[in-house]
Amino acid sequence: MEHNNVRRKIGILGAGTWGIALARMLANCGHYVMVWSALNDEIEQLSRCREHKNLPGVRIPEAIQFTNSIQEACISRDVLVFAVPSPIIRSTAQMAKPYIDKQIIVNVAKGIEQDTLYTMTQVISSEIHHRTPLVALSGPTHAEEVSKDLPTTIVAACEDISVAEAVQDIFMNSCLRVYTNPDVQGVELCGATKNIIALAAGIATGLGYGDNTRAALITRGMAEITRLGKAMGCYEQTFSGLAGIGDLIVTATSSHSRNNRCGELIGKGIPVDQAIKQIGMVVEGVNALPATLQLAKRYYVTMPITEAVNEIINGNRNPKDIVAEMMSRGKRSEVGNWVDYGYALPSRKDVGMKRVITYGTYDLLHYGHINLLQRAKALGDYLIVVLSSDEFNWNEKHKKTYFTYEQRKKLLESIRYVDLVIPEENWQQKRTDMHEYHVDTFVMGDDWKGKFDFLKEEGVEVVYLPRTPEISSSQIKHDLYDAASVAKSQTNHDDINTDPGK
Repeated sequence: MEHNNVRRKIGILGAGTWGIALARMLANCGHYVMVWSALNDEIEQLSRCREHKNLPGVRIPEAIQFTNSIQEACISRDVLVFAVPSPIIRSTAQMAKPYIDKQIIVNVAKGIEQDTLYTMTQVISSEIHHRTPLVALSGPTHAEEVSKDLPTTIVAACEDISVAEAVQDIFMNSCLRVYTNPDVQGVELCGATKNIIALAAGIATGLGYGDNTRAALITRGMAEITRLGKAMGCYEQTFSGLAGIGDLIVTATSSHSRNNRCGELIGKGIPVDQAIKQIGMVVEGVNALPATLQLAKRYYVTMPITEAVNEIINGNRNPKDIVAEMMSRGKRSEVGNWVDYGYALPSRKDVGMKRVITYGTYDLLHYGHINLLQRAKALGDYLIVVLSSDEFNWNEKHKKTYFTYEQRKKLLESIRYVDLVIPEENWQQKRTDMHEYHVDTFVMGDDWKGKFDFLKEEGVEVVYLPRTPEISSSQIKHDLYDAASVAKSQTNHDDINTDPGK
């Protein structure tokens, strides 16, 4: 196995199959590797037997050290690899935090945290407050094959491409080919949501359906993952790459996939809890369901396969009934009116694209709005409009709109200057939006001048544009009210003058 001449000190946090497969590969490349687990029995068994129970026949190199001290695994390491299941990523980061200084952090866990809706690198970052960018390592990579040195490809994702390239150099060898990608969120979204589609594919197999059904689930599953990713501002290319369709194919078709196997058991009629127990390892697709549905709701994206899997897993619905319902859904076009599918066609993200964002209610859309949007778009290449939701308008702004959120969204999407419309649900989301959508310029009308200068701290340009002076939504409503009052008064006056009894 080829390796780079520079030998690194690497700590692997997690002694599951993926952690051990990576540890073995890195040790065989000449790196100094230490593996940590909080389970004393696991550490003792691995040290003594040099074999993982779920990787039979795979010998663990003597050079790999094992420890139950997270301090020992972290201190003086060049790289720390988080390889624990997604539900314990946060607690592991909390334990590791005191011992993290300048190490490169690499996450290989796949999932989305419920409620916060953070990806795993975001969870780690929120705990350790580490300024060095984190790297997500993801792709079509079964531990069973990596541990046997079978050819494999993977993606190292980091916004700082130089850090991604450093990880590429450390992990790449004649058996593992590593690509880089700056779209961390897209790579991690793929890694979490593909497990749900793999559950669906397994359920279909358990029901006795064939290759046609599996192919349809993979294809349409990737379509709904892409819809969500594009609405979140991820790179479109990510979903057609290794971390996207590549990882989905292997997870939805392989016997090594615990999500696929679990789904098959469920399709055969085994209760969900028993199916998970039979797998004997974490079934990440089950864990990813609540957060994925929350994201779909937040970004107004339809995800029928994900919703169907949730009905089976958490709603105790009969899989055959769910399939019948899905097959009888309303007619759709695969390439037609994409707005019906939850996003607009031009909402793609390209490298080097300058992104502009603005916020508003946009009720009673008028030419003043159009002027503002036109000038905002002229400041960049891609315009995101964050549209106040009905709940936000009522609960926080204390006003009711004439048109609903969906109606206002459709109006905005029909404007050629607007590339993407997303919901505004709270006052605090502006800071996170700047990073989540990789914003370069924040734009508002000059009646808000100075109110959002704090966003400069997030590394964005803040611009206040003059509003069209002779028009505003408030003025329109006031004028319409006055006109209606005058008309009503005139009608009453006419009625009095024409009443023969007067």
